[in-house]
Amino acid sequence: RKYIMERELAVEEMKNISITNSLTSSPHDSNNIIPKTPKSPFSSKILMSPLASASPIMKKALTYMEEIGHLRKLHDPAQDAWLPITESRSGNAYYAAFHTLCSGIGVQALLLPLAFITLGWIWGIISLSLVFMWQLYTLWLLIQLHEFTPGMRNSRYLGLSMAAFGEKLGKILALFPTMYLSGGTCVTLIMIGGSTMKIFFQTVCVSHITTLSTIEWYIVFTVSAIVLAQLPNLNSIAGISLVGSISAVTYCTLTWVISLIKERPQGVSFEPVENTSDVATICSILNALGMIVFAFRGHNLVLEIQGTMPSSLKNPSHVPMWKGVKFSYSIIALCLFPLAIGGYWAYGNLMPNGGILSALDKYHGEDTSKVILGITSLLVAIHCLTSFQIYAMPVFDNWEFKYTNKKKKPCPWWLRTGLRVFFGCLTFFISVALPFLPSLAGLIGGIALPVTLAYPCLMWILIKKPNRYSPSWFVNWSLGLLGLVLSVLLVFGAIWTIATQGMDVHFFKTQ
Repeated sequence: RKYIMERELAVEEMKNISITNSLTSSPHDSNNIIPKTPKSPFSSKILMSPLASASPIMKKALTYMEEIGHLRKLHDPAQDAWLPITESRSGNAYYAAFHTLCSGIGVQALLLPLAFITLGWIWGIISLSLVFMWQLYTLWLLIQLHEFTPGMRNSRYLGLSMAAFGEKLGKILALFPTMYLSGGTCVTLIMIGGSTMKIFFQTVCVSHITTLSTIEWYIVFTVSAIVLAQLPNLNSIAGISLVGSISAVTYCTLTWVISLIKERPQGVSFEPVENTSDVATICSILNALGMIVFAFRGHNLVLEIQGTMPSSLKNPSHVPMWKGVKFSYSIIALCLFPLAIGGYWAYGNLMPNGGILSALDKYHGEDTSKVILGITSLLVAIHCLTSFQIYAMPVFDNWEFKYTNKKKKPCPWWLRTGLRVFFGCLTFFISVALPFLPSLAGLIGGIALPVTLAYPCLMWILIKKPNRYSPSWFVNWSLGLLGLVLSVLLVFGAIWTIATQGMDVHFFKTQ
Protein backbone atom coordinates (compact mmCIF):
# COMPACT_ATOMS: atom_id res chain seq x y z
CA ARG A 1 0.00 0.00 0.00
CA LYS A 2 2.84 2.34 0.80
CA TYR A 3 4.45 1.97 -2.61
CA ILE A 4 1.06 2.27 -4.40
CA MET A 5 0.32 5.52 -2.55
CA GLU A 6 3.77 6.89 -3.40
CA ARG A 7 3.31 5.98 -7.05
CA GLU A 8 -0.11 7.67 -7.16
CA LEU A 9 1.34 10.80 -5.56
CA ALA A 10 4.09 10.86 -8.18
CA VAL A 11 1.53 10.56 -11.00
CA GLU A 12 -0.63 13.28 -9.42
CA GLU A 13 2.38 15.54 -9.13
CA MET A 14 3.12 15.10 -12.84
CA LYS A 15 -0.49 15.94 -13.71
CA ASN A 16 -0.40 19.12 -11.61
CA ILE A 17 2.86 20.16 -13.21
CA SER A 18 1.41 19.60 -16.70
CA ILE A 19 -1.71 21.65 -15.87
CA THR A 20 0.40 24.45 -14.42
CA ASN A 21 2.61 24.57 -17.49
CA SER A 22 -0.42 24.71 -19.80
CA LEU A 23 -2.01 27.56 -17.79
CA THR A 24 1.13 29.64 -17.62
CA SER A 25 1.92 29.32 -21.31
CA SER A 26 0.33 32.08 -23.43
CA PRO A 27 -1.26 31.18 -26.77
CA HIS A 28 -0.01 34.52 -28.18
CA ASP A 29 3.60 33.72 -27.29
CA SER A 30 5.32 32.59 -30.43
CA ASN A 31 7.83 30.57 -28.37
CA ASN A 32 5.03 28.42 -26.99
CA ILE A 33 3.33 27.68 -30.30
CA ILE A 34 3.65 24.03 -31.16
CA PRO A 35 4.11 23.57 -34.88
CA LYS A 36 1.74 21.33 -36.66
CA THR A 37 3.11 18.00 -37.63
CA PRO A 38 1.72 15.30 -39.82
CA LYS A 39 -0.40 12.79 -38.04
CA SER A 40 1.29 9.51 -37.44
CA PRO A 41 0.74 6.55 -35.14
CA PHE A 42 3.60 7.81 -32.98
CA SER A 43 2.78 11.49 -32.75
CA SER A 44 0.32 11.18 -29.88
CA LYS A 45 2.71 9.04 -27.92
CA ILE A 46 5.45 11.59 -28.30
CA LEU A 47 3.25 14.46 -27.16
CA MET A 48 1.82 12.47 -24.24
CA SER A 49 5.17 11.13 -22.99
CA PRO A 50 6.29 12.79 -19.72
CA LEU A 51 9.88 12.64 -20.92
CA ALA A 52 9.00 15.08 -23.69
CA SER A 53 8.56 17.79 -21.08
CA ALA A 54 11.59 19.90 -20.30
CA SER A 55 10.51 20.36 -16.66
CA PRO A 56 13.19 18.93 -14.31
CA ILE A 57 10.60 18.50 -11.56
CA MET A 58 8.47 16.31 -13.82
CA LYS A 59 11.48 14.20 -14.76
CA LYS A 60 12.36 13.81 -11.11
CA ALA A 61 8.83 12.67 -10.32
CA LEU A 62 8.89 10.15 -13.18
CA THR A 63 12.30 8.84 -12.11
CA TYR A 64 11.08 8.44 -8.55
CA MET A 65 8.00 6.55 -9.78
CA GLU A 66 10.17 4.24 -11.87
CA GLU A 67 12.47 3.58 -8.92
CA ILE A 68 9.49 2.74 -6.73
CA GLY A 69 8.18 0.33 -9.36
CA HIS A 70 11.62 -1.23 -9.75
CA LEU A 71 11.89 -1.70 -6.00
CA ARG A 72 8.46 -3.27 -5.80
CA LYS A 73 9.22 -5.64 -8.65
CA LEU A 74 12.56 -6.92 -7.34
CA HIS A 75 12.14 -6.59 -3.59
CA ASP A 76 11.13 -9.60 -1.53
CA PRO A 77 10.22 -12.21 -4.18
CA ALA A 78 7.89 -15.06 -3.35
CA GLN A 79 10.61 -17.59 -2.64
CA ASP A 80 12.29 -15.34 -0.07
CA ALA A 81 9.01 -15.29 1.85
CA TRP A 82 9.25 -19.08 2.21
CA LEU A 83 12.81 -19.32 3.57
CA PRO A 84 13.89 -19.11 7.23
CA ILE A 85 16.27 -16.16 6.81
CA THR A 86 14.00 -13.85 4.80
CA GLU A 87 10.63 -15.24 5.91
CA SER A 88 10.19 -12.36 8.34
CA ARG A 89 11.47 -8.87 7.54
CA SER A 90 10.48 -7.18 10.77
CA GLY A 91 13.99 -6.93 12.21
CA ASN A 92 15.54 -3.76 13.59
CA ALA A 93 18.80 -2.44 15.00
CA TYR A 94 18.19 -4.16 18.36
CA TYR A 95 17.71 -7.56 16.76
CA ALA A 96 20.84 -6.98 14.67
CA ALA A 97 22.83 -6.16 17.80
CA PHE A 98 21.59 -9.29 19.59
CA HIS A 99 22.39 -11.61 16.67
CA THR A 100 25.75 -10.01 15.94
CA LEU A 101 26.88 -10.05 19.55
CA CYS A 102 25.79 -13.64 20.12
CA SER A 103 27.52 -14.89 16.96
CA GLY A 104 30.55 -12.57 17.09
CA ILE A 105 31.85 -13.56 20.52
CA GLY A 106 32.41 -17.09 21.69
CA VAL A 107 34.54 -19.66 23.39
CA GLN A 108 37.33 -19.14 20.83
CA ALA A 109 37.95 -15.77 22.50
CA LEU A 110 39.15 -17.62 25.61
CA LEU A 111 42.21 -18.74 23.62
CA LEU A 112 43.46 -15.19 22.97
CA PRO A 113 45.97 -15.17 25.90
CA LEU A 114 47.70 -18.13 24.21
CA ALA A 115 48.51 -15.92 21.23
CA PHE A 116 50.31 -13.44 23.51
CA ILE A 117 52.69 -16.19 24.68
CA THR A 118 54.29 -16.19 21.22
CA LEU A 119 53.73 -12.57 20.19
CA GLY A 120 54.48 -10.88 23.52
CA TRP A 121 52.94 -7.72 24.93
CA ILE A 122 53.63 -5.22 22.16
CA TRP A 123 53.03 -7.34 19.07
CA GLY A 124 50.13 -9.11 20.73
CA ILE A 125 48.26 -5.85 21.39
CA ILE A 126 49.18 -4.44 17.96
CA SER A 127 48.03 -7.60 16.16
CA LEU A 128 44.78 -7.77 18.11
CA SER A 129 44.02 -4.10 17.41
CA LEU A 130 44.83 -4.30 13.69
CA VAL A 131 42.76 -7.45 13.14
CA PHE A 132 39.85 -5.90 15.05
CA MET A 133 39.86 -2.78 12.84
CA TRP A 134 40.38 -4.85 9.70
CA GLN A 135 37.44 -7.14 10.29
CA LEU A 136 35.25 -4.20 11.35
CA TYR A 137 36.04 -2.51 8.04
CA THR A 138 35.18 -5.60 6.00
CA LEU A 139 32.00 -5.89 8.04
CA TRP A 140 31.06 -2.38 6.92
CA LEU A 141 31.77 -3.35 3.30
CA LEU A 142 29.41 -6.32 3.50
CA ILE A 143 26.66 -4.19 5.00
CA GLN A 144 26.98 -1.66 2.16
CA LEU A 145 27.06 -4.42 -0.48
CA HIS A 146 23.89 -6.03 0.84
CA GLU A 147 21.82 -3.81 -1.46
CA PHE A 148 24.31 -2.44 -3.97
CA THR A 149 21.55 -2.33 -6.63
CA PRO A 150 18.32 -0.57 -5.55
CA GLY A 151 15.67 -3.20 -4.95
CA MET A 152 17.97 -6.20 -5.33
CA ARG A 153 18.94 -7.59 -1.92
CA ASN A 154 21.76 -10.06 -1.31
CA SER A 155 20.63 -11.73 1.91
CA ARG A 156 23.16 -14.57 1.77
CA TYR A 157 26.94 -14.52 1.61
CA LEU A 158 27.00 -17.14 -1.14
CA GLY A 159 24.64 -15.05 -3.28
CA LEU A 160 26.83 -11.95 -2.95
CA SER A 161 29.91 -13.99 -3.82
CA MET A 162 28.22 -15.29 -6.97
CA ALA A 163 27.14 -11.76 -7.91
CA ALA A 164 30.73 -10.52 -7.58
CA PHE A 165 32.88 -13.41 -8.85
CA GLY A 166 30.41 -15.14 -11.15
CA GLU A 167 28.19 -18.13 -10.53
CA LYS A 168 30.79 -20.90 -10.80
CA LEU A 169 33.77 -19.13 -9.23
CA GLY A 170 31.58 -17.62 -6.50
CA LYS A 171 30.39 -21.08 -5.46
CA ILE A 172 33.92 -22.47 -5.46
CA LEU A 173 35.28 -19.64 -3.33
CA ALA A 174 32.48 -19.25 -0.81
CA LEU A 175 30.46 -22.46 -0.57
CA PHE A 176 32.86 -24.60 1.47
CA PRO A 177 34.07 -21.85 3.86
CA THR A 178 30.56 -20.63 4.65
CA MET A 179 29.14 -24.13 5.07
CA TYR A 180 32.06 -25.07 7.32
CA LEU A 181 31.62 -21.94 9.40
CA SER A 182 27.99 -22.94 9.87
CA GLY A 183 28.09 -26.73 10.18
CA GLY A 184 31.60 -26.99 11.62
CA THR A 185 30.86 -24.38 14.24
CA CYS A 186 27.74 -26.29 15.28
CA VAL A 187 29.82 -29.47 15.69
CA THR A 188 32.32 -27.60 17.84
CA LEU A 189 29.52 -26.09 19.91
CA ILE A 190 28.17 -29.58 20.65
CA MET A 191 31.61 -30.65 21.89
CA ILE A 192 32.17 -27.58 24.02
CA GLY A 193 28.58 -27.27 25.23
CA GLY A 194 28.28 -30.96 26.16
CA SER A 195 31.63 -30.99 27.97
CA THR A 196 30.77 -27.79 29.83
CA MET A 197 27.43 -29.27 30.93
CA LYS A 198 29.36 -32.19 32.38
CA ILE A 199 31.71 -29.84 34.24
CA PHE A 200 28.77 -27.86 35.56
CA PHE A 201 27.10 -31.02 36.89
CA GLN A 202 30.31 -32.19 38.54
CA THR A 203 30.85 -28.76 40.12
CA VAL A 204 27.44 -28.15 41.65
CA CYS A 205 26.37 -31.71 42.47
CA VAL A 206 27.64 -33.87 45.28
CA SER A 207 30.42 -36.26 44.44
CA HIS A 208 28.60 -39.51 45.16
CA ILE A 209 26.06 -38.94 42.36
CA THR A 210 27.06 -40.81 39.21
CA THR A 211 27.36 -38.39 36.32
CA LEU A 212 26.64 -39.05 32.67
CA SER A 213 29.38 -39.84 30.20
CA THR A 214 30.64 -37.22 27.75
CA ILE A 215 28.69 -38.71 24.84
CA GLU A 216 25.52 -38.73 26.94
CA TRP A 217 26.02 -35.05 27.70
CA TYR A 218 26.46 -34.48 23.94
CA ILE A 219 23.02 -36.06 23.51
CA VAL A 220 21.53 -33.77 26.17
CA PHE A 221 22.97 -30.71 24.44
CA THR A 222 21.89 -31.85 20.95
CA VAL A 223 18.32 -32.60 22.02
CA SER A 224 18.07 -29.16 23.64
CA ALA A 225 19.44 -27.54 20.49
CA ILE A 226 16.99 -29.41 18.25
CA VAL A 227 14.05 -28.32 20.40
CA LEU A 228 15.08 -24.65 20.13
CA ALA A 229 15.75 -25.06 16.40
CA GLN A 230 12.03 -25.56 15.76
CA LEU A 231 11.53 -21.79 15.89
CA PRO A 232 10.65 -20.87 12.32
CA ASN A 233 13.01 -18.09 11.24
CA LEU A 234 15.92 -15.87 12.18
CA ASN A 235 13.75 -13.09 13.59
CA SER A 236 11.96 -15.50 15.91
CA ILE A 237 15.20 -16.34 17.76
CA ALA A 238 16.02 -12.72 18.63
CA GLY A 239 15.15 -13.38 22.28
CA ILE A 240 17.41 -16.43 22.30
CA SER A 241 20.23 -14.33 20.84
CA LEU A 242 19.71 -11.77 23.61
CA VAL A 243 20.08 -14.48 26.25
CA GLY A 244 23.18 -15.78 24.49
CA SER A 245 24.69 -12.30 24.28
CA ILE A 246 24.21 -11.69 27.99
CA SER A 247 25.68 -15.10 28.78
CA ALA A 248 28.76 -14.53 26.60
CA VAL A 249 29.50 -11.08 28.00
CA THR A 250 29.01 -12.33 31.57
CA TYR A 251 31.26 -15.38 31.41
CA CYS A 252 33.99 -13.47 29.55
CA THR A 253 33.91 -10.74 32.18
CA LEU A 254 33.82 -13.21 35.09
CA THR A 255 36.79 -15.10 33.68
CA TRP A 256 39.20 -12.20 33.38
CA VAL A 257 38.01 -10.43 36.54
CA ILE A 258 38.54 -13.55 38.69
CA SER A 259 41.94 -14.10 37.09
CA LEU A 260 43.00 -10.56 37.97
CA ILE A 261 41.77 -10.44 41.57
CA LYS A 262 43.26 -13.82 42.48
CA GLU A 263 46.92 -14.22 43.34
CA ARG A 264 49.08 -15.09 40.35
CA PRO A 265 50.63 -18.57 40.25
CA GLN A 266 54.29 -18.87 41.08
CA GLY A 267 56.69 -18.93 38.17
CA VAL A 268 54.73 -16.63 35.87
CA SER A 269 56.98 -15.42 33.08
CA PHE A 270 56.48 -13.21 30.05
CA GLU A 271 59.60 -14.24 28.17
CA PRO A 272 58.96 -15.39 24.58
CA VAL A 273 58.97 -19.13 24.09
CA GLU A 274 62.16 -20.29 22.36
CA ASN A 275 61.78 -22.67 19.42
CA THR A 276 64.25 -25.15 18.02
CA SER A 277 64.36 -23.62 14.53
CA ASP A 278 63.41 -20.55 12.58
CA VAL A 279 60.66 -22.46 10.78
CA ALA A 280 59.16 -23.49 14.12
CA THR A 281 59.25 -19.86 15.25
CA ILE A 282 57.47 -18.69 12.09
CA CYS A 283 54.83 -21.41 12.47
CA SER A 284 54.26 -20.42 16.11
CA ILE A 285 53.73 -16.81 15.06
CA LEU A 286 51.33 -17.89 12.33
CA ASN A 287 49.37 -20.05 14.78
CA ALA A 288 49.17 -17.09 17.17
CA LEU A 289 47.85 -14.85 14.40
CA GLY A 290 45.40 -17.60 13.47
CA MET A 291 44.04 -17.61 17.04
CA ILE A 292 43.49 -13.86 16.88
CA VAL A 293 41.80 -14.00 13.48
CA PHE A 294 39.66 -16.96 14.50
CA ALA A 295 38.42 -15.02 17.54
CA PHE A 296 36.51 -12.71 15.19
CA ARG A 297 33.87 -14.76 13.46
CA GLY A 298 30.34 -14.24 12.23
CA HIS A 299 30.96 -12.46 8.90
CA ASN A 300 29.17 -15.27 7.10
CA LEU A 301 26.01 -14.29 9.02
CA VAL A 302 26.03 -10.52 8.54
CA LEU A 303 24.14 -10.48 5.24
CA GLU A 304 21.64 -13.00 6.61
CA ILE A 305 20.98 -10.84 9.68
CA GLN A 306 20.55 -7.74 7.52
CA GLY A 307 18.16 -9.69 5.30
CA THR A 308 15.66 -9.83 8.17
CA MET A 309 15.19 -6.05 8.06
CA PRO A 310 12.75 -4.04 5.95
CA SER A 311 14.31 -1.82 3.31
CA SER A 312 13.13 1.00 1.05
CA LEU A 313 14.67 3.84 -0.91
CA LYS A 314 14.01 6.27 1.93
CA ASN A 315 14.96 3.87 4.74
CA PRO A 316 17.64 1.43 3.50
CA SER A 317 18.49 -1.53 5.67
CA HIS A 318 22.17 -0.67 6.02
CA VAL A 319 21.40 2.23 8.38
CA PRO A 320 19.87 0.23 11.29
CA MET A 321 22.20 -2.68 10.57
CA TRP A 322 25.30 -0.56 11.01
CA LYS A 323 23.89 0.93 14.21
CA GLY A 324 23.39 -2.54 15.66
CA VAL A 325 26.86 -3.67 14.56
CA LYS A 326 28.58 -0.63 16.08
CA PHE A 327 26.88 -1.26 19.40
CA SER A 328 27.61 -4.99 19.45
CA TYR A 329 31.26 -4.67 18.43
CA SER A 330 31.85 -2.00 21.05
CA ILE A 331 30.82 -4.58 23.64
CA ILE A 332 32.87 -7.28 21.90
CA ALA A 333 35.96 -5.06 22.15
CA LEU A 334 35.29 -4.47 25.86
CA CYS A 335 35.25 -8.25 26.32
CA LEU A 336 38.10 -9.44 24.11
CA PHE A 337 40.81 -6.91 24.90
CA PRO A 338 40.60 -7.29 28.72
CA LEU A 339 40.30 -11.05 28.27
CA ALA A 340 43.50 -11.27 26.20
CA ILE A 341 45.56 -8.72 28.12
CA GLY A 342 44.30 -9.62 31.61
CA GLY A 343 44.60 -13.36 31.00
CA TYR A 344 48.18 -13.05 29.79
CA TRP A 345 49.07 -10.82 32.75
CA ALA A 346 47.57 -13.32 35.22
CA TYR A 347 49.12 -16.54 33.87
CA GLY A 348 51.84 -15.60 31.36
CA ASN A 349 53.58 -18.60 29.87
CA LEU A 350 51.79 -20.89 32.34
CA MET A 351 48.61 -20.60 30.29
CA PRO A 352 47.38 -24.15 29.42
CA ASN A 353 46.35 -25.08 25.89
CA GLY A 354 42.68 -24.97 26.87
CA GLY A 355 42.81 -21.21 27.35
CA ILE A 356 41.95 -18.95 30.24
CA LEU A 357 38.97 -21.04 31.37
CA SER A 358 41.21 -24.07 31.83
CA ALA A 359 43.75 -21.89 33.65
CA LEU A 360 41.06 -20.67 36.02
CA ASP A 361 40.08 -24.23 36.85
CA LYS A 362 43.72 -25.39 37.14
CA TYR A 363 45.17 -22.62 39.32
CA HIS A 364 42.12 -21.30 41.18
CA GLY A 365 39.77 -24.26 41.26
CA GLU A 366 40.36 -24.74 44.99
CA ASP A 367 40.25 -21.13 46.20
CA THR A 368 37.28 -20.01 44.08
CA SER A 369 33.66 -20.48 45.08
CA LYS A 370 31.97 -23.44 43.42
CA VAL A 371 28.98 -21.23 42.81
CA ILE A 372 31.04 -18.88 40.63
CA LEU A 373 32.71 -21.75 38.80
CA GLY A 374 29.34 -23.41 38.28
CA ILE A 375 27.74 -20.21 36.99
CA THR A 376 30.62 -19.67 34.57
CA SER A 377 30.26 -23.20 33.19
CA LEU A 378 26.49 -22.81 32.91
CA LEU A 379 26.82 -19.52 31.03
CA VAL A 380 29.26 -21.11 28.56
CA ALA A 381 26.79 -23.95 27.93
CA ILE A 382 23.89 -21.49 27.45
CA HIS A 383 25.88 -19.41 25.00
CA CYS A 384 26.85 -22.51 23.00
CA LEU A 385 23.20 -23.53 22.88
CA THR A 386 22.04 -20.13 21.62
CA SER A 387 24.90 -19.72 19.12
CA PHE A 388 23.95 -23.10 17.66
CA GLN A 389 20.64 -21.61 16.49
CA ILE A 390 22.22 -18.72 14.58
CA TYR A 391 24.94 -20.77 12.88
CA ALA A 392 22.52 -23.53 11.92
CA MET A 393 20.07 -21.15 10.25
CA PRO A 394 22.05 -20.78 6.96
CA VAL A 395 22.09 -24.57 6.62
CA PHE A 396 18.32 -24.76 7.18
CA ASP A 397 17.85 -21.95 4.67
CA ASN A 398 20.02 -23.67 2.05
CA TRP A 399 18.16 -26.98 2.35
CA GLU A 400 14.76 -25.34 2.17
CA PHE A 401 15.90 -23.24 -0.78
CA LYS A 402 16.57 -26.41 -2.78
CA TYR A 403 13.10 -27.74 -1.95
CA THR A 404 11.23 -24.52 -2.72
CA ASN A 405 13.24 -23.98 -5.89
CA LYS A 406 12.21 -27.41 -7.16
CA LYS A 407 8.62 -27.62 -5.88
CA LYS A 408 7.70 -23.93 -6.24
CA LYS A 409 5.89 -23.94 -2.90
CA PRO A 410 6.73 -23.44 0.79
CA CYS A 411 8.37 -26.20 2.75
CA PRO A 412 5.68 -28.03 4.82
CA TRP A 413 6.04 -27.97 8.60
CA TRP A 414 6.71 -31.68 8.92
CA LEU A 415 9.55 -31.53 6.39
CA ARG A 416 11.03 -28.42 8.03
CA THR A 417 10.96 -30.20 11.39
CA GLY A 418 12.51 -33.33 9.89
CA LEU A 419 15.33 -31.39 8.24
CA ARG A 420 16.26 -29.70 11.51
CA VAL A 421 16.15 -32.95 13.45
CA PHE A 422 18.34 -34.54 10.77
CA PHE A 423 20.85 -31.68 10.99
CA GLY A 424 21.06 -32.07 14.78
CA CYS A 425 21.64 -35.82 14.45
CA LEU A 426 24.24 -35.29 11.73
CA THR A 427 26.26 -32.79 13.77
CA PHE A 428 26.04 -35.07 16.81
CA PHE A 429 27.36 -38.00 14.78
CA ILE A 430 30.29 -35.94 13.48
CA SER A 431 31.15 -34.71 16.99
CA VAL A 432 31.27 -38.30 18.25
CA ALA A 433 32.98 -39.80 15.19
CA LEU A 434 35.64 -37.08 14.83
CA PRO A 435 36.61 -35.96 18.35
CA PHE A 436 39.93 -34.65 17.00
CA LEU A 437 38.15 -32.09 14.78
CA PRO A 438 39.05 -29.10 17.03
CA SER A 439 42.73 -29.94 16.41
CA LEU A 440 42.15 -29.05 12.76
CA ALA A 441 40.68 -25.66 13.62
CA GLY A 442 43.89 -23.88 12.61
CA LEU A 443 43.96 -25.58 9.21
CA ILE A 444 40.29 -25.11 8.34
CA GLY A 445 40.28 -21.68 9.96
CA GLY A 446 43.01 -20.63 7.53
CA ILE A 447 40.88 -21.85 4.64
CA ALA A 448 37.86 -19.94 5.93
CA LEU A 449 39.82 -16.76 6.74
CA PRO A 450 39.22 -15.07 3.34
CA VAL A 451 35.49 -14.99 4.12
CA THR A 452 36.27 -12.51 6.89
CA LEU A 453 39.25 -10.51 5.68
CA ALA A 454 39.76 -10.90 1.91
CA TYR A 455 36.56 -11.57 -0.05
CA PRO A 456 34.65 -8.46 1.12
CA CYS A 457 37.45 -6.20 -0.18
CA LEU A 458 37.64 -7.97 -3.53
CA MET A 459 33.85 -8.01 -3.90
CA TRP A 460 33.76 -4.27 -3.25
CA ILE A 461 36.22 -3.68 -6.10
CA LEU A 462 34.37 -5.93 -8.55
CA ILE A 463 30.92 -4.53 -7.73
CA LYS A 464 31.55 -0.85 -6.95
CA LYS A 465 34.42 -0.49 -9.43
CA PRO A 466 36.28 2.41 -7.75
CA ASN A 467 38.62 4.52 -9.87
CA ARG A 468 42.00 2.94 -10.42
CA TYR A 469 44.67 4.14 -7.96
CA SER A 470 42.06 5.91 -5.86
CA PRO A 471 42.28 5.47 -2.06
CA SER A 472 39.39 3.00 -2.06
CA TRP A 473 40.93 0.99 -4.91
CA PHE A 474 44.35 0.87 -3.25
CA VAL A 475 43.12 0.01 0.26
CA ASN A 476 40.78 -2.78 -0.85
CA TRP A 477 43.28 -4.36 -3.23
CA SER A 478 45.95 -4.27 -0.51
CA LEU A 479 43.74 -5.76 2.19
CA GLY A 480 42.24 -8.35 -0.16
CA LEU A 481 45.61 -9.64 -1.36
CA LEU A 482 47.06 -9.50 2.15
CA GLY A 483 44.14 -11.57 3.42
CA LEU A 484 44.71 -14.21 0.75
CA VAL A 485 48.43 -14.37 1.52
CA LEU A 486 47.75 -14.62 5.24
CA SER A 487 45.30 -17.44 4.58
CA VAL A 488 47.93 -19.40 2.64
CA LEU A 489 50.49 -18.82 5.39
CA LEU A 490 48.12 -19.98 8.12
CA VAL A 491 47.31 -23.15 6.19
CA PHE A 492 51.03 -23.79 5.71
CA GLY A 493 51.74 -23.18 9.40
CA ALA A 494 48.94 -25.52 10.47
CA ILE A 495 50.14 -28.28 8.14
CA TRP A 496 53.73 -27.87 9.31
CA THR A 497 52.69 -28.04 12.94
CA ILE A 498 50.66 -31.20 12.36
CA ALA A 499 53.54 -32.78 10.41
CA THR A 500 56.20 -31.98 13.01
CA GLN A 501 54.27 -32.37 16.25
CA GLY A 502 51.80 -34.99 15.10
CA MET A 503 48.13 -35.25 15.94
CA ASP A 504 46.28 -37.82 17.97
CA VAL A 505 43.73 -39.13 15.48
CA HIS A 506 41.13 -41.39 17.04
CA PHE A 507 37.63 -42.14 15.80
CA PHE A 508 34.64 -42.64 18.09
CA LYS A 509 36.82 -42.19 21.21
CA THR A 510 35.45 -39.13 22.96
CA GLN A 511 37.50 -38.15 25.98
